[in-house]
Amino acid sequence: MWRSLRPIGRSDASGGYRRYAWTGADAECRLWFQAQAEARGLDYEVDRNGNQWAWLGDPSRGDAVVTGSHLDSVPDGGAFDGPLGVVSSFAALDELRSRKVAFRRPLAITNFGDEEGARFGLACVGSRLTAGKLTVEAAHQLTDADGVTLPQAMEAAGYDPQSIGPDPERLARIGAFVELHVEQGRALDLTGDPVGIASAIWPHGRWRFDFRGEANHAGTTRLVDRRDPMLTYAETVLAARREAELAGAVATFGKISVEPNGVNAIPSLVRGWLDSRAADQSTLDTVVTGIEKAAREYADRHGIDLDVVRESFTPVVEFEHALRDELGTILGGSEGREVPVLGTGAGHDAGILSESIPTAMLFVRNPTGISHSPAEFAAEDDCVAGVTALADVLEGLACR
Repeated sequence: MWRSLRPIGRSDASGGYRRYAWTGADAECRLWFQAQAEARGLDYEVDRNGNQWAWLGDPSRGDAVVTGSHLDSVPDGGAFDGPLGVVSSFAALDELRSRKVAFRRPLAITNFGDEEGARFGLACVGSRLTAGKLTVEAAHQLTDADGVTLPQAMEAAGYDPQSIGPDPERLARIGAFVELHVEQGRALDLTGDPVGIASAIWPHGRWRFDFRGEANHAGTTRLVDRRDPMLTYAETVLAARREAELAGAVATFGKISVEPNGVNAIPSLVRGWLDSRAADQSTLDTVVTGIEKAAREYADRHGIDLDVVRESFTPVVEFEHALRDELGTILGGSEGREVPVLGTGAGHDAGILSESIPTAMLFVRNPTGISHSPAEFAAEDDCVAGVTALADVLEGLACR
């Protein structure tokens, strides 16, 4: 499975992946998922929001155990973020069938659409729509860098954008959702464990900073006469690092657009996107407030106009303790082995769904701690350990 999926959407230049929502690479990934489902005799369907499902058993019972993740990527992302969870789900089902277990609850594997938000700027679109955390009106306004709206992209890919929206009937089918994911840090590498359990997802959000100055000639305009928004942007980037260090949080300006974007032109507009995350809401508020305050002070000093817009936000997610503890008991085995429980600063579909259904997550060790990069890595033995752990969890939840 890994070999068949690995080439899809891979850039020869960077070695990373460009699997963006409703593109050709996304369509190939969807066909791959459908083929895996049909090869196992599972009932395949696509829901109103474009999420894919593969069912074993009758979903109308309302107590299904669901696993899966996503297949899309960030720009030039790694091979494991998302796909490891989907591949491991199919492999775990194969393992359960080899054990000849009897299922007492329906089982499903899912691929949530547009989890990374690489094309339209909002993460977890498929699961947000399903859970009612993204309105249809707001979804229809999502636009990519080329001016293509989400409805236009869906229609071009052969899907009906008029059908999108909350799907409580589908959520009512699910009794528990468990997502396996490569760890996006080095906590497990430091403890020496191949697999861990998620405790919570840090609160996080994305803010757009628009710095507006005055375009002018780069060679003839005196420095003292300039209203250069790039200077204010640069100072704000440094302020973000400083505020994050002081608070023990993270803050990153990872995306920027410049107008008119000419080598010999002073910019008229610099637009930068801030991603910030912290262990608790109070700390996150302190960091973002500090960054905005510094940005406005720099803007006033340089004669720059500044607008700050919060484009997305996800509050802290505490995974259901009962389900999390049940995973610990299952993986601990008869000897009661201690399984690491760790928080994460990364968002996931499991976090979006957590208010609607019981959710949990498993992490597979990432020895480099690198993610959202072609250097992302998990050793084969650890991936196999992840499959075994997921199979044990699914057996404990769906077969006993």
